[in-house]
Amino acid sequence: MRSKQALTLDDVKKIAAAAEAEALANKWAVTIAIVDDGGNPLWLQRLDGAPPVSASIAPSKARTAALGQRETKIYEDVINNGRYSFLSAPNIDGLLEGGVPIMAGGDCVGAVGVSGVKSNEDAQVAKAGIAALGI
Repeated sequence: MRSKQALTLDDVKKIAAAAEAEALANKWAVTIAIVDDGGNPLWLQRLDGAPPVSASIAPSKARTAALGQRETKIYEDVINNGRYSFLSAPNIDGLLEGGVPIMAGGDCVGAVGVSGVKSNEDAQVAKAGIAALGI
């Protein structure tokens, strides 16, 4: 057996605070979702003015990034480059940029999904959150 790190509530709060700060600094109304390595919800925060649909999209992006252990932009690019059959992949539906896995010691320990602004801006907010962990 090997040991694997796991997110704590303190970690989740650090990620959420840093992501929120990044969004507010840019005047972006977004929803921030954080999940564990199995895609299970740990945090959902919808900033004032964020579109209602973002509360559904952000967790989907986070879950997909965690389960796939890669940024959701990769999936978006695959589809945009003509591999439309990937849309039929089971159990993943956040196939837009803005989902970023949290990697620690070579393992995925969770992910952040953000929705509400342009996809690259969503990803910027997610990455700012993850950076707060210093890993």
